[in-house]
Parts: sequence; structure tokens; C-alpha cells
Amino acid sequence: MQPKPIKKKLKLYGFNNLTKSLSFNFYDICYTRFSDDSKAYIKYIDEEYNATRLRDILKNVSNIIGATILNIADQDYEPQGASVTMLISDDNDYSIEKDSIVTHLDKSHIAVHTYPETHPEEGISTFRADIDVSTCGKISPLKALDFLIDSFSPDIAVIDYRVRGFTRQINGKKIFIDHKINSIQDYIVETTKNKYQMVDINVYQDNIFNTKMMIKKLKFSNSLFGFSKNDTLAGEKKRIRKLLKKEINEIYSGKIMY
Repeated sequence: MQPKPIKKKLKLYGFNNLTKSLSFNFYDICYTRFSDDSKAYIKYIDEEYNATRLRDILKNVSNIIGATILNIADQDYEPQGASVTMLISDDNDYSIEKDSIVTHLDKSHIAVHTYPETHPEEGISTFRADIDVSTCGKISPLKALDFLIDSFSPDIAVIDYRVRGFTRQINGKKIFIDHKINSIQDYIVETTKNKYQMVDINVYQDNIFNTKMMIKKLKFSNSLFGFSKNDTLAGEKKRIRKLLKKEINEIYSGKIMY
């Protein structure tokens, strides 16, 4: 067998000046019977996804994409929610002056913000996590896709990916994207894709990609908080399922359903 030819690296003028931005909106939906259960759900989410846990998730993202962590800032909020922002760099692949690296770094970061909320009358509680992974250089945030989806196991996910700016080859030719991509789905494993209904809205000429994901089979028992499905009568199960389905469809479509 002949060895595969080594892919020739592009010779660039300076460093890779492309910005690759990956943004997620993750949603988890559940039903709580009473106001005390709603409060307990918010408390559970705040503990499960506190600033410390979010720091660990972002550190793993940084390791996966091959970035160097420069600084981390985090905050837990009252009455609920948390944020973590991480400054990262791709300084291992380029031999440039230190002051140039500092200028370059303010455009490479990872950030996460959480938004738990509940509706006291209908019993619907939602947890939203917004994550942004923005990199400059060769490293790609797409490598962290599967890890982030597994970390949050969302009922709904809205994912945006955009490549901005340009970099130059030695001969002066501009490069507006340095990798092939047809869809964000190309970077998601099949086992995950099989669990979700997925749709794309892509603007290829502007290097803008969007994928929306909605869980195909909502596990009823996992969508209840403070009680189990064995504690419900058939009529109540039907009503709760209808409420959960309505909430998920409205968030997924961005439209009110009556």
C-alpha cells in the first residue's frame, strides 16, 4: 500500500487571521406540579450547573480544540444563573512576537451563561444555556460539538457557526475559509443525529451555518421533577405531555402555538 501523500500546508503571510465562531442555545424542558417543586428545580439546576461545573466543561472544551487557557472569570448569580468567560489562545502554532499574541488573543474566547426559569401557573420549567466558542487561527471550535451536546443532553439545540475575516497567503491571495464544511451536522456523530429531528439554514456564500435540533422521543419520566409518572393518572399524563410538546415546539419553531 502506498503511503498517503502529506497534505501541503498553506504558507501564510503572518498568522491565520480567520475568526471561527460557534454559538449554542441548549434547552431542557420539564414539568413541576407545585410551586415548591418549581423552586426545587431552579435550585437543582443552579447546583448542577454552577460556575465551578461550567468552568470544568469549558476547560474540557479548551483541551479538545487544542487551545491554551490564559484567563478565567466566573460568577454565580442571585436569584439564579451562572456565567463563565475564558480567554484562550492558539499560540503554539505560530512564531510571532509576544505583543502580537496579546493583540490576537482578545478575539479568542469561550463563554457560557445559564438561564433557568419557571412558570408558576402552567408548571413548565426550562433551563437554557448559551455557549460561545470563538477562535482565531488554526484551531476549530467544531471539534467540541459532540462533547458539548453530551454535557447538556438538551431537548432542543440551536447551533450557529460562522467564519469571518480573511487571511493571506505569501503570494497575497486572500483565504476566506480554510476548511471544507457543508453543514454543522457533518461534525456531529451519527448516534446523536439519530436522536434528533434536525434542519439546516445555511448561507454558503457568507460562510454562515445554522442547525436546529429537537429531540425525537421525549422520555416522559425524565421530563418530570418532584414526582414520577407512576404518581399520575392517565388524564394527567395526557395533559402534561401536551404541555411539554407545546413548549418544545414553540421554542424550536420560535412561534406561539394556540
